[in-house]
Amino acid sequence: KYINGFAYDSEHEQNVNYILQGLTELKDRTLAYFSDGTYAVYKHNDPYHVYYYAGDGTLNYVEQKDGVNYPYKTYKYDTSKKLVNMSMRVSKAETFIYSKDGKLLAHWLKDKAYDESGNVIMKRKYVE
Repeated sequence: KYINGFAYDSEHEQNVNYILQGLTELKDRTLAYFSDGTYAVYKHNDPYHVYYYAGDGTLNYVEQKDGVNYPYKTYKYDTSKKLVNMSMRVSKAETFIYSKDGKLLAHWLKDKAYDESGNVIMKRKYVE
């Protein structure tokens, strides 16, 4: 769905309501909410993609996975299809995110992302 020329989450209101209720594991999708106000949607019928939205429901990024079993790599692209970053998803709880030139940007452990110095740089809702 597009609004004002931008890709938009057609289930935005529903997704935000679920997130506000603390519901992230749903029958047809998994939701993630981040401390910067953005959120991600992973549709179970589309296992190779994750869609990242701004708080208003506008699409920011699409992540493409090279597999669905751990460990696997992902490639995140902006809406103009430019590579933003790459990651190695080791497990549900642990992910390493790298810049295009291979610099470590973040190390996610459960609900927190750490920079290379060990400082928390972002948080997310995480369910075991």
